[in-house]
Amino acid sequence: MGIQIKEFAFVFHPVTDVARARKFYEDLLGLKIGFQLEFAPGQWWIEYDVAGQAIAISNAMPGTPASSLTLEVADLDAALATARAAGVTIAFDVMEFPPCRMFAVKDPDGNQIGLHQRKAKT
Repeated sequence: MGIQIKEFAFVFHPVTDVARARKFYEDLLGLKIGFQLEFAPGQWWIEYDVAGQAIAISNAMPGTPASSLTLEVADLDAALATARAAGVTIAFDVMEFPPCRMFAVKDPDGNQIGLHQRKAKT
C-alpha cells in the first residue's frame, strides 16, 4: 500500500527578506494573506490563499528557489506590462501554445512563477 495523500497542503517558496517578498507577492501579484505566523522575532511563515490553495513564503524554513508554480491570470498582456513596469525579472518571455499563453517572472529570491492564460475555446 502506498502513501495515502489526503489533500494538497501548500506550495512553498523560501525567501530571505520578508518585507521585500511581501511587496512582490502582495503588491505585484495582488495575493491576499490567508494565514501568517511569526515564529520568533523576524522569522515568518506567511500563506497566501489562491482559490482555496496556499502559497507559503518563509524566511524560517530552509529551501532553494523553485520553479514549479504557475498561476492563472485574467489578462496575460496586462500582467506582462505590469511586471515590466515594476522592473521584475522576466524568467522567460511569452510562449504560445495551442491552448494557452504564458511567461514567467522571478521573485526577489529567484523563485520562478509562471503566469498563464488559457485561450478562449473556439
